[in-house]
Amino acid sequence: MSQDYNNPAFKKLLQKLQEESWQLELLISGFAIFGLFTAIEPIFDSMREAQNTRQLSVSVIYTIGFISCAILIFNLMFHVLLRGLWIGALGLRYVSGDIDYDVLNYSPKFTKYLKKKVGSFDKYIGTLENYCSIIFAISFLLIFYVLAITFSIFTIVLLATYVLDSDTLPGWISKGIGIPVMVFICFGMLITFIDFITLGFLKKKKWISKIYFPIYWVFSFITLSFLYRALVYNFLDNKFGRRLSLILVPFYILAAIMTSFHYTKSNYINSNLNSSSIMANSSSYENLLMENKTFTDDVIIQSKVITDPFVKVFMLYSENIEDRVFYYNPSLEPDKDARGLGTDIVITSNFSSETKIDSLRQEYLKTINSIYTIKIDSTTYNNELIFGQNLKKELGFETYIGTKELREGKHLLKVSRRSIVEGDTTYWRVARIPFWYYPN
Repeated sequence: MSQDYNNPAFKKLLQKLQEESWQLELLISGFAIFGLFTAIEPIFDSMREAQNTRQLSVSVIYTIGFISCAILIFNLMFHVLLRGLWIGALGLRYVSGDIDYDVLNYSPKFTKYLKKKVGSFDKYIGTLENYCSIIFAISFLLIFYVLAITFSIFTIVLLATYVLDSDTLPGWISKGIGIPVMVFICFGMLITFIDFITLGFLKKKKWISKIYFPIYWVFSFITLSFLYRALVYNFLDNKFGRRLSLILVPFYILAAIMTSFHYTKSNYINSNLNSSSIMANSSSYENLLMENKTFTDDVIIQSKVITDPFVKVFMLYSENIEDRVFYYNPSLEPDKDARGLGTDIVITSNFSSETKIDSLRQEYLKTINSIYTIKIDSTTYNNELIFGQNLKKELGFETYIGTKELREGKHLLKVSRRSIVEGDTTYWRVARIPFWYYPN
């Protein structure tokens, strides 16, 4: 069909679809809003959980998904509201026709003013139609803008990680080629952004456009603009579209500001305080995590009130912990870091390598236990941390401490980690969790 775009029959079909597009717009908006409201909470929870466990790559993916959902919900709800107003105006026109200013019998001053500012009712309906169609189209275009910014930043990060900081590439490639490419990408990203916010100013000047064209060509692939370029230029060649695009920007800024407001109940107490000797945050207790669906803190125990003959200590895994293990035991650092996105497809299986990994896991745990120290009040306990999972199926390290020697009442669990600064060994606070021990 793309070969027949000049065919009169094809143009006639497009005209018919254009006239009836409002039905498709409402149908898509309705299903999309329902799906987005269903998806946004799990995406937000996954984003927060990835941030909590410091999984950077996963956190970025979920953040992009959350921002995209928020943009679409805002735009599509605005579209449905205006489209509903448009349908209502059409129904009113069927009953009442156009506005008859003579029937209103206003004074000549008001009649003249209203005819100039309000005008024909058909003009009002046409303006609503234009607003609805452009807002619907720009809703999905904005998602591509989010992806364009993300891919541009990813390009810089990947170039810095795998070229500039590479130990395997020769210096003439990593530095001699990597640095000029990095300068080109950063400079090109800035220039492309300037051209974007000025609505194509750099493309209008003959001598500047010759310099800008190679940058434009490269970034058309980095930002995937070749997929939505036609939509952008269709907006820019229309005065109404340009005006509406600029009007929407303050709305997005206002929406972002509005979502940042919250009510503060106290000058001294808030739910974001970490657990300490004077604060018991529910994110530090495993039973409350499941009841309240809160996020796991760095260290948790089973409950605020301990009636068991033991205290279960669970330390949530994060990539920072593994980085510390590599720092204190460089022999555990693999030649190729397997962390990050991967696949479950297994090409071969090597039993001998699995046996080697098991021995390395033992050494891994030994290093973990040498880094972290666990105390209850002033008593230090021997670490026996092993790999485990909490009730939320999150990976981490766990151990159990007997409560036989504890007196009844309040106690404070302290977890610290070893740190070497300029040759001096110090211990940094990881967690402080209060609990009460009352045996059955």
